[in-house]
Amino acid sequence: MILTIKNAIPDPGTGVTDRIVRRTLAKRESEYASEVRRLLDAALELMRANGTSARPRVADIVAAAGLSNEAFYRHFRSKEALVTAMLEDGAERLRSYLAHQLAKEAKPERQVRRWVEGVLAQADAEIAATTLAVLWNGSSANGGISAGRHFASAPLASLLHEPFGALGSDSPELDAALAAHATLGMLADCLWKRVEPTRAEIAGVTAFCLGAVTR
Repeated sequence: MILTIKNAIPDPGTGVTDRIVRRTLAKRESEYASEVRRLLDAALELMRANGTSARPRVADIVAAAGLSNEAFYRHFRSKEALVTAMLEDGAERLRSYLAHQLAKEAKPERQVRRWVEGVLAQADAEIAATTLAVLWNGSSANGGISAGRHFASAPLASLLHEPFGALGSDSPELDAALAAHATLGMLADCLWKRVEPTRAEIAGVTAFCLGAVTR
């Protein structure tokens, strides 16, 4: 086996060097992703358990995740930054759930109804309590709800682009954004009042969303 070649010029961007660097970065990326997930999950469990009676400290979250302060501040500047990430994570999870629900329907009208029902279902007492606890940890409850709407609006609205287009909308992106703001506004009201929407309210929001296309 030849380990050295006379007068050879090593290329730092190819061969063994490049493979080792990629392997090292991939391992570190995987470790960091695991740290972030553990911090998010630990924070959610603590906030769910405490509700709006006590705010867990960074030290509490770190201990529950089995990590160090160094690991926390490697990914988040503050607990507020962690809460922001939790809101974004929640919006992504809700979007994934709604996409699955819409895939069960062939007709665009039914897809819109599924979407409205899925969004407003987040006012369910148990889910709402956890959501309020997360928002309360980031800021005041009402201000936090507004922040939650900000993070959820665009990803959730994107699911309505296709059904609104199929229903004949000339501007499906705009109509979807308006529908999302209206539906999330109703959800925010329910969360703030700690009530669940009635069937009539769900039907009314659905009719409003469909009316955005057929106006």
